[in-house]
Amino acid sequence: MSRKTNCLDLIKNCDSFPEDDGKLYSSFYKLLLPNDPRAHGFMLPSTVEKMPWTSDFAIDHVARKVQVLDTGSDPSVASISAFQKLIDSAIDQDIFSILHGQHSEMYRIIGANYPVRLERFASSLFGIISRGAHLTAYTRSTSGDIRIWVPRRSAHMFTYPGMLDSTVAGGVKAEDSPFDCIVHEADEEASLSEELVRRDAKSCGVLTYMGMSDPGSGGEQGLVCPDLVYTFDIELEDGVVPKPRDDEVQEFYLWDVETVKQAMLRSEFKPNCALVMIDFFIRHGIIREDNEEDFVEIATRLHRKMPIATAPSKD
Repeated sequence: MSRKTNCLDLIKNCDSFPEDDGKLYSSFYKLLLPNDPRAHGFMLPSTVEKMPWTSDFAIDHVARKVQVLDTGSDPSVASISAFQKLIDSAIDQDIFSILHGQHSEMYRIIGANYPVRLERFASSLFGIISRGAHLTAYTRSTSGDIRIWVPRRSAHMFTYPGMLDSTVAGGVKAEDSPFDCIVHEADEEASLSEELVRRDAKSCGVLTYMGMSDPGSGGEQGLVCPDLVYTFDIELEDGVVPKPRDDEVQEFYLWDVETVKQAMLRSEFKPNCALVMIDFFIRHGIIREDNEEDFVEIATRLHRKMPIATAPSKD
């Protein structure tokens, strides 16, 4: 008889990139920015081989480094231009399926010492950190029991179609803060007004994990995918009902904690949304040391130390 899935399994499924044994990262190519020796991403050798490199990059196959060259007086402008020309070429030649043959919104390289951005669909090809923001909307019964608004992703979604999701979630654009993202996505995905969200949504922290792209990601598999997920909660009054406004959400369910737990353990949630729910359960005293034997490992695994720069250098 097979063992039942537990919360720690859900975290390991998402935080699936192995811990470094002193040799692991040497098998990948480090992505380096001008005048900065720190790694900002890790690339697969197969990606490096297929990428249509331009003269804006120097590839060192011995040291396994991909260096963006400073071709002008402004490394920010040089880096942004270099990435864009390269991604344009990769899209035009239809080299990587994860690019979907189209352009996408801009993401920041968050640890850069100066503004650097590149297209979202290309982020995992370079192994840079992606930023997401997730909002969990919940209500309380007269007895104090929590019920959570859970959406189902539309069947036509390119990634994880038909799976359960956080109440509101989105990737954080280069020019936005995580809270900006939540305000925009709450209106677009759940018809929750900007006034309501700005007044009542509360920042709850950030989750960090490193995974690898899988079949649900929609594209090349095995790419390095480091993620930061900024978490927010909002307690909704009775009568405030999230409703789909765009075509990304099929419907919303208002579920009690046990129903959400069982759906998680059946792996019905998008993988990183299961982590968001586990974090919510810890913060609200639903998962505790006295009812979860893996409590300490679960709590610590939600906050992995990243081997990639997460802020500008302090030098």
